[in-house]
Amino acid sequence: MTRQNKKTETKQVCNTSIAENIGLITETSWEVCNKIGGIYAVLSTKARQLKEQFSDALVFIGPDVWSSENPSPYFKEKKTVLKSAASKLKLPWGITIRTGRWDIPGTPLVILVNPGETAAHIDEVYGEMWAEYGVDSLHSYGDYGESCEFAVASAIVTKALAEHLKVEEKNVVAHFDEWTTAMGLLYTQLTMPETATVFTTHATSIGRSICGNGKPLYEYFHNYNGDQMASELNMQSKHSLEKAAAHAADCFTTVSEVTARECEQLLEIRPQVVTPNGFEPDFVPKTAKYNKLRKDGRMRLLNVAAALSGRKYDDNTFLIATSGRHEYRNKGLDLFLDSIVKMEEKLPDNAEALAFILVPGWVKEPSGSLLMTLDFDGNDNSAPDFLTHRLFNEDSDEVCVRIRQLRGEGRLGKVRVIYVPSYLDGHDGILDIAYYDLLPAFDLTLFPSYYEPWGYTPLESTAFGVPTVTTDKAGFGQWVLDSFRNGLRQCGVFVTEREDSNYSDSCDVIAEAAAGYYKETPVARSEARHAAFLTAEKADWKFFITHYDEAFSVAWRRASERNKNILN
Repeated sequence: MTRQNKKTETKQVCNTSIAENIGLITETSWEVCNKIGGIYAVLSTKARQLKEQFSDALVFIGPDVWSSENPSPYFKEKKTVLKSAASKLKLPWGITIRTGRWDIPGTPLVILVNPGETAAHIDEVYGEMWAEYGVDSLHSYGDYGESCEFAVASAIVTKALAEHLKVEEKNVVAHFDEWTTAMGLLYTQLTMPETATVFTTHATSIGRSICGNGKPLYEYFHNYNGDQMASELNMQSKHSLEKAAAHAADCFTTVSEVTARECEQLLEIRPQVVTPNGFEPDFVPKTAKYNKLRKDGRMRLLNVAAALSGRKYDDNTFLIATSGRHEYRNKGLDLFLDSIVKMEEKLPDNAEALAFILVPGWVKEPSGSLLMTLDFDGNDNSAPDFLTHRLFNEDSDEVCVRIRQLRGEGRLGKVRVIYVPSYLDGHDGILDIAYYDLLPAFDLTLFPSYYEPWGYTPLESTAFGVPTVTTDKAGFGQWVLDSFRNGLRQCGVFVTEREDSNYSDSCDVIAEAAAGYYKETPVARSEARHAAFLTAEKADWKFFITHYDEAFSVAWRRASERNKNILN
């Protein structure tokens, strides 16, 4: 037996032992059955692999933010699961739960938690957190209170569920995601001291804040002190909570080496395990359906573009897109627009290309004039001819302002930019196609992020066979550089360097890559699409889930050692 095989066999035995001993494993997140960001993709795509290991000992816990008038499209209620926990759990503070299954591959068990009157008791909890962990809730504002109330209520539910299922605390693993659930981890440690805890930060709150405030993260990286910056940026509460959870957890993890370095600098702790984000191949349709989605998506996009511009576009029009969270600088929306301008300079005079920005904004309603042009019912509200939906803040939305400025300067001619500022859930009123169903329609995606702990958008793009350009400041981009030969035809991904001082250079490089791909032959583009599929296959959760196995092993071992010390 080789050394590698011995290592693998030891790991498998260790994981099997843990799976046999775990009676309950919970994962708590705001994005369980609640699609508001990238963490939803993490949880929903890894669920099947975890379910195969832990069966119905695995329970996801999320917020019950739904009503009978507005039900979750992802949650299938079933009151009899978990031994009828929905009706039998004895919960304090008016906390209520609903039980069921998540409508995703693996259909894992889910508990949705309504914190009830937890808010009336949260100040007392804050006092305990200050006394035990030094968490500063005094300077809290915004979503801090609501997040902590849900997190603490979820910890209470976890304890009650374990008791209801007659699972000993030492056989429970409680996993919490992001600062928004961190107080739940700390509360679990106070009330269930034998339980193994795991904390995952997908992006540090202070790192995101540094970037969001326009400060150079990378140029002065090793001079930043997290506590000092939290005070300067009024982030004391979120930062101190996240830092306390990272230090207190039996296993602290993050999603990439990029963010691991950030945690080490700003939270003053190196994550024990890096857990890169994979993808679930079942989300990608088979060939016949894929080809139909590509055809239908392109037709819809071209029709919308024609309605906005007053001209028809050929079926072979080059379609580019970017998507993700509405963070103008962090997600590289600024660099995307400037790269499109530079790309124009490198295209032939007869070029036909459309660039779509699929980024949710403060949506007011679908554009009435666009609906009328598309032969739908609607009122003409004179939308700009680059905007599919009206916004409440069109005069201040950074994407709108920049597009309007570039158009006024006459710098967007060959490539028309179209801004779709709505969640693509299939019911946006204009495209009415869900994001994953629309993705195959594009020829190329650009995600020139400045701050991107992992980067699900470029990974999703490759999973759907769409070549992509991203940066080395994305965890996914760094993984590609570490694993493949860089280039669109080589692996379906081109990764460019992104620093504080090389904006213009990055712009030129991205524009050159996009224009070069535009000029490629159909055969070369087909090769790039195939290469993208192959790259995504290497990011299948069946490969990446082993990192979570390692995290559970670390947490289990440290909790077991702690429990032995308690007994002694």
